[in-house]
Amino acid sequence: MIQEKSAEELRPLILVAEDDDSNFKLIKAIIGKKFNIAWAKNGQEVIDLFKQHQEEAKAILMDIKMPVMTGLEATTIIRSLSPDIPIIIQTAYAFSTDRENAINAGATQVLVKPITLSVLRDCISQFFPETKW
Repeated sequence: MIQEKSAEELRPLILVAEDDDSNFKLIKAIIGKKFNIAWAKNGQEVIDLFKQHQEEAKAILMDIKMPVMTGLEATTIIRSLSPDIPIIIQTAYAFSTDRENAINAGATQVLVKPITLSVLRDCISQFFPETKW
């Protein structure tokens, strides 16, 4: 007997590393209806979550400035574990050096905060073109 997967199981998992509750709530409001989300509040937590869900995780949204371990440090470690997973860095800093540092750490994309609905959806759609908003 073939068991059908529920809609919840078919949704891709995105790990969100964000230490600010309101920023996380915004991200969840923008993508939560189309994706399963696992929340980490610092760089170490997102590494632990990634190791735990490496097979299911399809992308990571990573804040650059977090306690315990920065997003850049976490990105470097996760990139060493998986060369392919999309890592989208979010930063409040719009300087070209911040973008360069994020790319050098292994980021796939860099978004400047404040994150808007259209910017985040457009970015996510690059990695999940089948997603209909």
